[in-house]
Amino acid sequence: MNMMTDDISVIGSTGSIGTQSLKVIKHLGLSVSALAANRNVALLEEQAREYGPRLVAVYDEKSAADIKLRLADTPIRVVSGMDGVIEAAADSSKTVITAMSGAAGLIPTMEAIKKGKRIALANKETLVCAGSLVMAAARKYNAEIVPVDSEHSAIFQCLAGNRGAEVSRILLTASGGPFLGRSFDELNDVGKEDALKHPNWNMGRKITIDSATLMNKGLEFIEAMHLFGTSPEQIKVLVHPQSIVHSMVEFIDGSVIAQCGQPDMKLPIQYALTYPERRPSITTPPDFIKMSPLTFLEPDLNAFPCLKIAMDTAKRGGTAAAVMNAANEEAVNLFLRDRIKFNGIYEQVLYALESIANIENPSLDEILSADRQARELVGKGKV
Repeated sequence: MNMMTDDISVIGSTGSIGTQSLKVIKHLGLSVSALAANRNVALLEEQAREYGPRLVAVYDEKSAADIKLRLADTPIRVVSGMDGVIEAAADSSKTVITAMSGAAGLIPTMEAIKKGKRIALANKETLVCAGSLVMAAARKYNAEIVPVDSEHSAIFQCLAGNRGAEVSRILLTASGGPFLGRSFDELNDVGKEDALKHPNWNMGRKITIDSATLMNKGLEFIEAMHLFGTSPEQIKVLVHPQSIVHSMVEFIDGSVIAQCGQPDMKLPIQYALTYPERRPSITTPPDFIKMSPLTFLEPDLNAFPCLKIAMDTAKRGGTAAAVMNAANEEAVNLFLRDRIKFNGIYEQVLYALESIANIENPSLDEILSADRQARELVGKGKV
């Protein structure tokens, strides 16, 4: 197993995970080799000047021209477009944090895998869309994938020192989001302001909406299948409103190991960088005496059908998950732009899955094609 390395590339550095990753890197005394972002040039300039990477990549071409002017007085090299993001992911660093939002993170992650790096994986869509191909590539190139999602980091930690054959079930926890207890009909007219108020986590807009629909838990369900080599039947979703137990693993002898911690992403980020070691962190441990009781509930699949459709999609395989993910990304964007209602997100995803043929055992090109088809279909805002 690889030990912690001093040089880190951060893909998606200006997002929620990216900014927290840089705080962890600073706390650990590590250096930054490359930064990549979409278009937030003001924040990217601040990060570049503070962390001094050799390379900065900007996906948006116009923004890249702007950051090049802003950093003209530094030795930092600026590159642009997807080619630039790929270069940042595949640079000389031994570890890359892949925190670029959405399916756009798939190709840079694959290129980093081909370099045999440690992948601190915060982009769940990579495994949702192409899990079989990604995990096969990791084995081929001897790349190490260490999850950053709090739930998958928890499962990863619970499995330490245990054999896969001893695992009975993965118990994947979900906060339930801001609308826990409401019915499907009650959710139809909720506004984006309410949907963006997550009770426990401070996250980006897209993932916060996914948490409100429980689609995020559906994506994590599929991600867990690929990361840990389990069947859909071996994963059980539990709603845990307090977000202290980040997930659990049940073993064949009836034992259950849980990983607990404050709802703070800096802890799983740090563990992905230091694994298999543990270091003092900037996250305080939970105080079990002072906190409210920890409770667990069955998810309401009627009120939150996005979770059910994701679980069903997991069983289908093929390109279905890529279609579902792309349709969801576009539908969330429509909701945030007030083009569709909250329940319209589910309706758009269902429409895309019913309209686009599923391809079994797809190539990467077929996965990317399915992604494009779903985006074009849903981007029209049919519902």
